[in-house]
Amino acid sequence: MKPETFLPDDYSPADTEPFMNDRQLEYFRRKLLAWKNDILAESRDTIEALQDSTRNIPDVTDRASEETDRALELRTRDRQRKLVAKIDSALRRIDEGEYGYCEVTGEPISLKRLDARPIATMSLEAQERHERREKVHRDD
Repeated sequence: MKPETFLPDDYSPADTEPFMNDRQLEYFRRKLLAWKNDILAESRDTIEALQDSTRNIPDVTDRASEETDRALELRTRDRQRKLVAKIDSALRRIDEGEYGYCEVTGEPISLKRLDARPIATMSLEAQERHERREKVHRDD
């Protein structure tokens, strides 16, 4: 493992520097790890809350409402579990030197797009083409 790259607190990747240099990679690694840690902390809080709320509620309406809330929370957690897998995949791509490049075209993904969606695997153009094709097939 290579030594940690120094990043000032106000660092932001810029188009004027070499694409996916050590500083940019470290910036995105930290961003992804912070995002993952936030999700995992929320999950722990949810599990604790769900365990605490396993009480017998006599009122049918209240019980139904609580069960609906639990189901919604579990669906949210499932989506976040999938998001953690995508974050792990992005971290692997950083380690393998593939991060920041479109999996379809091989071209660099814009820094703005990566900053907004650090798990992006396609350039904006490739993503739009993919979504158009998906929509066409869905309408069949």
